[in-house]
Amino acid sequence: MSTAVENKHIAVLGAGPAGLMAAWELVEAGYQVTILERDDHVGGMCATQTFTGQHGEYRFDFGGHRFITKNPKLLAFVDSLMGDELLFAQRKSVIRYRGRIYQYPLALVDLIKNAPLPLLIGGGVDLIKQMFKPKPQDQSSVSFAEWIESRFGTTLYQHFFEGYTAKLWGIDPKFLSGDWASQRISLMDLKDVARRLFPGRRSSVRTYARQYRYPKWGFGQLYTRLAEELEKKGVTIVLNSDVCGLTVNTAQQIEHVEYRHQGEVHTLACEQVISTLPLPLMCQLTGFDSGLEFRSLRFMNMPMETKDISDNTWQYLSDPQILGTRLQEPKRRSAFMAPEGRSSVMIEIPCNKGDEVWSMDGERLQKRVLADLASLGVDPALATGEYFTSYTEHAYPLMDMTYQAKREKAISHLSQFSNLIMTGRQGTFRYIFTDTAMEMGMMAAQSVMDGVDRRREIFDFRNEKTVIEVQSVA
Repeated sequence: MSTAVENKHIAVLGAGPAGLMAAWELVEAGYQVTILERDDHVGGMCATQTFTGQHGEYRFDFGGHRFITKNPKLLAFVDSLMGDELLFAQRKSVIRYRGRIYQYPLALVDLIKNAPLPLLIGGGVDLIKQMFKPKPQDQSSVSFAEWIESRFGTTLYQHFFEGYTAKLWGIDPKFLSGDWASQRISLMDLKDVARRLFPGRRSSVRTYARQYRYPKWGFGQLYTRLAEELEKKGVTIVLNSDVCGLTVNTAQQIEHVEYRHQGEVHTLACEQVISTLPLPLMCQLTGFDSGLEFRSLRFMNMPMETKDISDNTWQYLSDPQILGTRLQEPKRRSAFMAPEGRSSVMIEIPCNKGDEVWSMDGERLQKRVLADLASLGVDPALATGEYFTSYTEHAYPLMDMTYQAKREKAISHLSQFSNLIMTGRQGTFRYIFTDTAMEMGMMAAQSVMDGVDRRREIFDFRNEKTVIEVQSVA
């Protein structure tokens, strides 16, 4: 190990999956690393919170996470890190809409069995139309609504996508970009359905990975374990530290990071900065307004006086009048997420920071959620009355029809700082999975170690036009 490496101090901003993995690669190579994290815990959006109720401890993730990867090296790392506390779980998801339950991803046989006659007729008409319509190939030039309708028809779009998507993002789907849809939606293409009606024709329908890895004590256990190992190796992790300023020299390099901690402003000197902070926030800290925005989430977490709510990992709630977008039962991922013989529910509720849902009193929100559960056939009397809510401000990058141009201007602005590498989900303004964020962190570290500028490569990493989750070595 060279003295130059030992003396080089790297500031990592954010202790989520990307930041922690960057720190791991760097400390293994002998660099001095300090991680600054705004929250009082590591893991970012992948953290797990513990709630102590009258019947014991319940664990709730910040969303529906699972570990799936196509990267053998990353999988081996996670397996080694977690040992026998990394479990296997099976995914089972459904869509709830107008009192009916459909498999997710949508399946033809299930649709025929469960869908009302008008939906089937409309789908059949759409199928005939689709046979003579070309698909738009350039996702960046069409809206989400156009992308979906061109592949699945107007009927399926209106039933399964329009209301849910508008609720999730807070805007009409015709104003959302379609360039991410192909990575997140793996359903039957109506033309493929037609092909399968003829003998000898092979189907190209893609399916989600059903089996995945999941830590015994919640998804956040992966990152608390990683943080523990990092500290053993000499990495300094400063929690409750809110980055509030940067000092830039005449060579356009960041020399100091300023952060608030315990009521005081501190200064951290560094030779290199790896930032996972939200892209618009990093632009703001360097004097540029990107115009980019995030959609937030609020979670209502409640213990339940029952062994099981259902056998589903999660349920997509497509009815617009229902407040949440997903109903999840944490014990479906690991039995250790709730006391023995008990269960819990977590409702994901999209919102914007400061709006009515974000600011709503907890008891009022619980009352509303319990009414929604009743409409879904879950007896509100099963709730113990206990609850807690949590928030994620930067949950989803708002990918409207104007976001790409704004993102490119933000990338161009930040690229002038030669020792700044942006990475991770929020840092690159990408709607990506956990394993991709971890890989991005590793790439950022490698860029520091070998002196090769990979910043553009990181921004575009795993941007292939296919469903990210289809294949997995997990």
